[in-house]
Amino acid sequence: MLTERESLILQTIIDHFIDTARPVGSRAISKKKQINLSAATVRNVMADLEEKELLEKTHSSSGRIPSERGYRYYVDHVISPSIKQRELNIIQNTLNDNIIEMEQIVQLSAELLSQLTNYTAIILGPNVDEAKLKDIQLITLTSQTAVAILITDTGHVEHKSFTVPTGVSVTDLEKTVNILKDRLIGVPIMQLSLKLETEVYALMKKHIKEHELIFEYLQAVISYDDSVKLYVGGQTNILMQPEFRDVKKVYDVFTMLENEAEMIKLLTTETDGLHISIGNENNIEAIKDFSLITSTFRLGVDQLGTIALLGPTRMKYRKVITLLHALSREMSELLDVSRQHDLK
Repeated sequence: MLTERESLILQTIIDHFIDTARPVGSRAISKKKQINLSAATVRNVMADLEEKELLEKTHSSSGRIPSERGYRYYVDHVISPSIKQRELNIIQNTLNDNIIEMEQIVQLSAELLSQLTNYTAIILGPNVDEAKLKDIQLITLTSQTAVAILITDTGHVEHKSFTVPTGVSVTDLEKTVNILKDRLIGVPIMQLSLKLETEVYALMKKHIKEHELIFEYLQAVISYDDSVKLYVGGQTNILMQPEFRDVKKVYDVFTMLENEAEMIKLLTTETDGLHISIGNENNIEAIKDFSLITSTFRLGVDQLGTIALLGPTRMKYRKVITLLHALSREMSELLDVSRQHDLK
């Protein structure tokens, strides 16, 4: 643990570097209003902090910048969360603006978080593998087009448009809907394809004239290929950070963000709460110069989703930690309301 003086100077240096992205010297720190020490005293303390590997020198300046170990100490022992009431109001007002569907809540949250922080926001929706089909509707839009709406008991809504096969009557479509409702509602979504190919097909063959035509389309419509939804907001915010002017570094990060399987693996967690990975604490090479902060949100009792912010190691940790806490709480409450609405 650091002394009170060391902690104050470390905090002041990190706060300065977060705001400016520039190394700072002892003279500049001694002039800060919260520091009532001479430049010589500050210089000695900075030397001690460097010896403890909490600060480091840059190549081009005698000023100091925080090390990854310094950021870790700052996060674990120095800061307390802080956020402006205006930003909390933005979260609450934006997300409570008549949003019902889970996808809307999650996607808007990613966009909102990236705007409030100027970092890249990534949200991993809850895995819907354990969800069951709550309702299914087939709505004809024209004589040639229709849309299937599938709703799960967790509030997940899937819309899929399809072309109505030539020769299929409205009566046949109505019979198909009745069969689907009778055989598929209450079935886990991962079992829908099996039920469709066995029980549903047998009944369609018995009661519907053009059953082959309709069934071919149903196989494509009634499926859940993506059990996990990934949303990214503010991807280009990375380009705004002065430390990320290296084209290869940015390319590697963008490539990682586009690799959905890798991102899902990175963000999938079995533990609740907030986690911070700084620099080399990250397992993926592309983000070893970044900080990744994640926080979980809940859909019902058992399902977890993850909110993440990816930014420079000089991230505004106070603000980000509080924002993630606030947003995860708001999302959990809204998703529960959405789920209860769909269950009615």
